[in-house]
Amino acid sequence: MARAPAAQDIEEIPEVDRLEGVPHPRATLKLFGHEAVERSLAEAFASGRMHHGWLIAGAEGVGKATLAYRFARHVLAAPPERDPTHQSLEIPAGSPAARQVLALSHPGLLVLRRPWDHKAKRHLQIVSVDEVRRVRSFLAHTSGGGDWRVVIVDTADQLNVNAANALLKSLEEPPPQTFFLLLTSMPGRLLPTIRSRCRVLDLQPVSETDLRRAVLAALASEEVAPPGPDDWVRLVALAEGSVRRALTLWLGDGLKLDARLRQIIAGLPAIDWQAVHALADETASQAAAEKFEMMFDLLLKLVSRLVKAGAGLPTGAEEGRLAGRLVPDARLATWAELWETIAREKSEAQALNLDRKSLILQTFGRIGAAARG
Repeated sequence: MARAPAAQDIEEIPEVDRLEGVPHPRATLKLFGHEAVERSLAEAFASGRMHHGWLIAGAEGVGKATLAYRFARHVLAAPPERDPTHQSLEIPAGSPAARQVLALSHPGLLVLRRPWDHKAKRHLQIVSVDEVRRVRSFLAHTSGGGDWRVVIVDTADQLNVNAANALLKSLEEPPPQTFFLLLTSMPGRLLPTIRSRCRVLDLQPVSETDLRRAVLAALASEEVAPPGPDDWVRLVALAEGSVRRALTLWLGDGLKLDARLRQIIAGLPAIDWQAVHALADETASQAAAEKFEMMFDLLLKLVSRLVKAGAGLPTGAEEGRLAGRLVPDARLATWAELWETIAREKSEAQALNLDRKSLILQTFGRIGAAARG
């Protein structure tokens, strides 16, 4: 007779796309900056004439998942727990529906995400067709007593072709009292047939005021020290309206990393190779994967701002001064091509598992060559 697994034998699977140090969107009870969108959803649901498929679109980190889970809690809650004015999706945090959604144990909720590869000890890069096939069995159970069901796809961008087609079948003929919430940062990549069967909720980057409120709330919930006045200036500029990006930068020392990159770029056309090698040594290992991603993200955005400044578009004063020296009209196309090259080579290196330090050194070599003309 096989023994039951001991506690130490049970693998603790990390939550996909979880940002350590702050609450998961499922545990985030307040959504900042999208009150009008939330009100429209609450009113549409109360009217009884709500579409069954919703495409929640917007840049990464603006609140798509938080909105989806707020809507799921609202739909699955008992009617007396919903806002009687239909102006928000708020329900009591201690309600049964709220607790079950938080634990992903509500029988009326199905969340499709990238599955965990037990052998490789990582999440797959796609939402597989096997994952999507769970929808059919989930919907096959008759909804008793007028209960609702909600399917969240986080994110629809990660559906492969087979998975997208499998989901489409459910979207085409949804059973009564069922809602599909598809999250996407790149709606143009989705099948046109999926887009055509959904209403689009386009979440815009949040304002500076709402960004500050959301970041402070997330940090306070984990008793993490907030940014100081000077740090806020850089954080707001770099976050570009994304709460997740602001939190990632603050918790991951992104402001210090950005300052080091700017110092290297400010020295162009000469390259401070000692500083570049130090940066590569700190970010190239597998253990530093998050810092590696952050470094390239910051670098690409800095090059992008230099190109915009060189083209006469509004940017920060610092980028304007650097572009005036490094990106004259004659080399504007060269810098635009540089951005594309860096992005492509980084993506290829990641896909092929190439040496990260070599990629970093090659990248700064290309930047130096572009600066020298």
